[in-house]
Amino acid sequence: MLRIGIDIGGTFTDLAFFDEDTGEAYVGKVLTTPADPSIGAMEGLKKELSTGKLAEKGVRHLVHGTTLVANAIIERKGAKTALITTKGFESILEMRRELRYDLYDLFSEMPAPLVSGSYRKGVNERIAADGSVVTPLALDEAASLLTQLEAESVEAIAVSLLHSFSNPSHERSLKALIEEVAPDLFVSISSDVNPEIREFERTSTTVANVFVKPIMKQYLLRFQEDLARLGLEDLLFVMLSSGGVATCRVAEEYPIRVIESGPAAGAIAAAWWGKLLSKENLISFDMGGTTAKACFIHDSKPLITNAAEVARIYRLKKGSGIALRVPGIDLIEIGAGGGSIASVDKMGLLKVGPESAGADPGPACYGRGGEGHTVTDADLALG
Repeated sequence: MLRIGIDIGGTFTDLAFFDEDTGEAYVGKVLTTPADPSIGAMEGLKKELSTGKLAEKGVRHLVHGTTLVANAIIERKGAKTALITTKGFESILEMRRELRYDLYDLFSEMPAPLVSGSYRKGVNERIAADGSVVTPLALDEAASLLTQLEAESVEAIAVSLLHSFSNPSHERSLKALIEEVAPDLFVSISSDVNPEIREFERTSTTVANVFVKPIMKQYLLRFQEDLARLGLEDLLFVMLSSGGVATCRVAEEYPIRVIESGPAAGAIAAAWWGKLLSKENLISFDMGGTTAKACFIHDSKPLITNAAEVARIYRLKKGSGIALRVPGIDLIEIGAGGGSIASVDKMGLLKVGPESAGADPGPACYGRGGEGHTVTDADLALG
């Protein structure tokens, strides 16, 4: 029987096969297919399972790690998203924690919110910190807001109301209304995604979750259908940022929990190999096509965190990225991979990423129509 691992990155899709009967391991590698990453994965899977030593083997389970969520946020390629919050708190994504990550830089930039100002709506309601209802939810007003948002062709809605971690009743009522009035819209409520204190982090995490929800659902649905045609039905699990695994249903509903899915697997593998080599304290480095990741490993265990940032404007500067509250392996991730495109910024300095050439067309040296100057092209030119 085989255990299969598939790691889909922005440029390459890597496959690993472990034969439980013989203890042997095999690997495969194909170009990622950006339009639908599952296509490239299936091509690689079919190729490996239909030839050679793997042809007659059965499959016990398939674990999948992906950078799909992180890349979609870094490159701003998610759904057209709106935010409904308590009236008066519409600007929380821009106000953040009212702190500058660099106290002495008067020109420091903050990351642009995933929801623009015109799509951030406030509704009359108020719940106190102890969970008591101060102002009942104005459902008629909420229904009117939904009509406006539908007219703007919004695809997804995040709902984050004040103190909903103490009493989620208003958020659940809004979710029920959205599902009734606009069933085609994707929706996430903060009391489901991140029911914790701190309004900014909770709101930011909920917005990021629904921003990538349509992409993740469509992707996993196609992947499962393709696997079923190969006779591998109900065998797919998705790697979580924390290093565990989840069913596809959980990953579809809470894609933000798999934001560091692929990188988490890399850190765990580095820790495992380090332990075999009696290297209990080390730094893992994972260079991909779109991003580069690093992780500290102590006593053969990757460091764990419940807070993360993605798409930082300034590398390694905490506070310059999109804040998330999600359990995961503590990774440093920057938008600079092998396929990242070089440019000159407004100060006339060289900048690499976050835009990536990906697998299609890929770096110029691939000869597939790419015209951007990427890290890979620079490596080739330098020999």
